[in-house]
Amino acid sequence: MNHETKTDLNQTTIDKLQKLIRANIDSYNGFHESAEEINDAKLSQLFTEIGDQRSEMATQLQKFVEFNGDDAEDDGSIAAKTHRIWINVRSKISGGDPHAILAEAERGEDHIKAAYEDVLKETAGSAMNDVLSNQYRSVKAGHDKIRDLRDAYANAS
Repeated sequence: MNHETKTDLNQTTIDKLQKLIRANIDSYNGFHESAEEINDAKLSQLFTEIGDQRSEMATQLQKFVEFNGDDAEDDGSIAAKTHRIWINVRSKISGGDPHAILAEAERGEDHIKAAYEDVLKETAGSAMNDVLSNQYRSVKAGHDKIRDLRDAYANAS
């Protein structure tokens, strides 16, 4: 691997950033749609905040891709669209039940957390490691918060 800098990334790193951009866009869309479906103002606000954070993370990664002369991803994945449809169906069936929506949100969080873990392994030593590690900490914190809330709502039922 040639010595890379943030303004001279190799194609493998750029491809991995594109993957994370899609994952963050998916997360943003999922959280914002869930915020509209859930019947709990505090959770709706939390979902909006986490979604906004994921949008900022996508934007940060897009800038690095563009610094390197590539067109950055600006749309999510097909799988995420399917997942959001499932969240919408499930929320309608459950009447916007917080536990059901939190369970689906946690599944989405498992996906983005795993995506970051994979990319961090695959790009170890990359010039982007500090940025990706910081973003991963935010993703893990969001994942853990959603998981803990899901468990709290399950125990409250």
